[in-house]
Amino acid sequence: MTQEIVGQLSKFKDVIVVQSSENSVAPSRFVLAGSVHLSAEAFRLRIRFINRADGSVLWADSYDGEMKVAALLETEANIAQKVATSLAQTYGVIFQADASLHVSNPPDDWAAYSCTLSFYAYRAKLDQKELPAVRGCLEKAVERFPGYATAWGLLSQAYIDEIRFLYPSDEAATSASIARALAAARRAVELDPLNIRGLQAEMFALYFSKEIEAALSVGKRALNINPNDTELMGEYGYRLALSGGWDDGCPLVAEARTRNPGPLAYYETALALCAYFRGDYPQAAMWIRKATVPGNANYHTIAAAIFGEGGYEADARRERVWLEDNAPGLIKNLRQEVAVRIIRPEDVDFFLGSLKKAGLAFKD
Repeated sequence: MTQEIVGQLSKFKDVIVVQSSENSVAPSRFVLAGSVHLSAEAFRLRIRFINRADGSVLWADSYDGEMKVAALLETEANIAQKVATSLAQTYGVIFQADASLHVSNPPDDWAAYSCTLSFYAYRAKLDQKELPAVRGCLEKAVERFPGYATAWGLLSQAYIDEIRFLYPSDEAATSASIARALAAARRAVELDPLNIRGLQAEMFALYFSKEIEAALSVGKRALNINPNDTELMGEYGYRLALSGGWDDGCPLVAEARTRNPGPLAYYETALALCAYFRGDYPQAAMWIRKATVPGNANYHTIAAAIFGEGGYEADARRERVWLEDNAPGLIKNLRQEVAVRIIRPEDVDFFLGSLKKAGLAFKD
C-alpha cells in the first residue's frame, strides 16, 4: 500500500515525496502516517496527514476493503488514488495548508511558490482586477527561477486569461497573448515533459489558436499521465465539450466537480452549459443559479442564453441588463467572442439564438 500511495503522489510534480529514511538530507514538511486493522475477511486503513512543524493533523480519513486476493490489488490502487487526489490536487489539502501559511521574510523560492498559490486563488474567484498582479508575480518568479516548470505553465494560463476576459477583443493583442502563452507553455513542457500544469497550459494555448485537435490530444495525454489531477480533468473535459464532444466532456467536468474542493462555480457554469446543450433547461437553470460569479461577463452571457432559451423572462431580462451595463464591448462583437470559445458552428448559432430570445440586440 505504501508503494502504491508513493507512486500516485509522485504523479503530482509540485509535490516531492520522500520515503522515511535515517539518511534523509532534510526533514519533510508533512508526514503521511497510517495504521491497518485486520479481520478475517476485511481491513480498515486509517490515514493521517500531519504538519511536522506543530504536529497538527491537517487531514484524516479511513478506507475499508475486503481481504479477498482477487480484489486486494484493485482496492489498494483505488485507495492510493483517493489519498493522492485529496492531498496533492489543486485546492487539495496541501494547497489549503500553504495558502493559509504566513511566512515572514520568505526566501526567494518560497516567494516564487507563493506566486503559484496566488494564481489559484485568483482562478477560484475569476476576479479580473487581480490578474495583472498575479501575472507580474509569475513573470518575476520565472525570471528568478527559469527552471520552475509549474510557474511557466501558470504564466501561460495567465496570458490566456488576458484573452478570455478582454472585451472587446483586440486582434493584435490577442495574437500577441497567444504567442506568449504558447511559448511559456512549451518552455514548461521542455523543462518537465510530465508537468501537468505545463501540458494544461499548452492545451489552452493551442485551443485558443484554433488548433483544436492538437489541443485535445495534449489534454488527453496529460490526463493519461495523471488521471487523479482533477483540475486538468475539468479543464480538458470542458474543452472537449465546447469543441462538440458534449457526451464525453461533460461527465469529466461532473467528476472534477465532485472530487475537487476548489472553484465550484467554474464547474457549475460548465455543467449549466452541458445541460443547456442537451435541452434540459430546468437543470441548466439550476446549475447557473448555483454558480454565482457576479463580476464575470462569460458567466452572465451563459446565464442569459439559458434563461432566454428556457423561457425564464425575468432572469433573462436581469442578465441582459447586466451585460448591457457592464460588457458592451462583448455584445458589440458577440458572434466572434462566442466562436472563440464554442467551436461547432451549429452550437454557436443555437447559443446566439438563445441570446436573442433573452433580448440582446447585436449585429449577427
